[in-house]
Amino acid sequence: MERLAINGGKPVRKTPIYYGHQAIDEDDINAVVDVLKSEFLTCGPAVEVLEQKLCTITGAKYAVAVSNGTAALHAACYAADIQSGDEVITTALTFAASSNCILYMDAIPVFADIDPTTYNIDPRSIEEHICEKTKAVIAVDFTGQAAELDKIRSICNKYNLILIEDGAHSIGTKYNDQFVGSIADLTTFSFHPVKTVTGGEGGAILTNDDKFYQKMCLFRSHGITRNVRLMDFTEKYEDIGNDLGGWYYQQIELGYNYRITDIQAALITSQLDKLTRFKLRRKEIEEQYNRAFKSFPGIILQKNVSKSDTVKHIFVIQLDIDKLSVGRKEIYDALKAENICCNVHYIPVYFFPYYKKLGYKQGMCPIAEKLYKRIITIPLYPAMSNEDVDSVIAAVKKVIGFYLK
Repeated sequence: MERLAINGGKPVRKTPIYYGHQAIDEDDINAVVDVLKSEFLTCGPAVEVLEQKLCTITGAKYAVAVSNGTAALHAACYAADIQSGDEVITTALTFAASSNCILYMDAIPVFADIDPTTYNIDPRSIEEHICEKTKAVIAVDFTGQAAELDKIRSICNKYNLILIEDGAHSIGTKYNDQFVGSIADLTTFSFHPVKTVTGGEGGAILTNDDKFYQKMCLFRSHGITRNVRLMDFTEKYEDIGNDLGGWYYQQIELGYNYRITDIQAALITSQLDKLTRFKLRRKEIEEQYNRAFKSFPGIILQKNVSKSDTVKHIFVIQLDIDKLSVGRKEIYDALKAENICCNVHYIPVYFFPYYKKLGYKQGMCPIAEKLYKRIITIPLYPAMSNEDVDSVIAAVKKVIGFYLK
């Protein structure tokens, strides 16, 4: 058996490859340069162009672009009128922002367990956690595969709950032939560099509801508006007078500075022009991984749901620990020595010290906790060459094969 690099053998690759990476071309660079040469670096026309493009792609009526994916989740919770003491159900197998946004509203995150085969939030577990305080559900599209949105929507309708879809992983994904972004009451996207399309940072919220849209537009800009239709004139102030000139504005809510720059917006818009190409390449790599690992001992693959035409943001392999002589850390370290730099998505949110201080304890979501101990994220991004993909496959088989019992 071939000697592992961690034990002094020759690495599969000469140079490191990472689990995710942006794909930037000359069109992207030129789009940013055009903004740098323009009159507006922020609060300009590129933001509206981005929002219109997101609506065109997804079929949603409205899009609000913001500074990052976390801001998008915060804005969605604000639009949903999450209040102090409300409960919002989400998954523990996600980045902390999916839950932190609930805390921002002084509300209570409630963690439902996941489906053991798809790794997405389990609709049955959602319903088990609903009570009179439940206000909304935040369903996360883990790895880019859409959650069971039809079942979750049915539950939300039954209990009069708002459905927020965290689509940070799933831009370009379809569910029942409908694009993510036009299905839930509110859908959030992230444009972090490892996501399917990037702006360096950036986020967006999509909705078909005009009231949600108006609230989020205010929320991202300090609660300030120049739109006379939205202003409050219930009281007359001496300093206003009768002449409301073009300089006049009002703060009518307590908002945040969550505005996105025209620089970011232009880059994201350019990236969206390549979404179809990115989608196809991600699917090609996913298929190569599925063929390579489907029957390989020691590896369990995420189940693909037929209703979700998925654009994979990350590719997760589950280790069949009972067939291996070592644990996840040893596999992770051995792959790194082969120059395959992996990651783990995700540590269950309530494992963190901050959540422990709030009273959360391990054991609440046993399926998610068991899966966390077994998963590794391997490289997947459009700029990977076929040689890159082959090297990842070779390294995974080399390492897993070495540690099989």
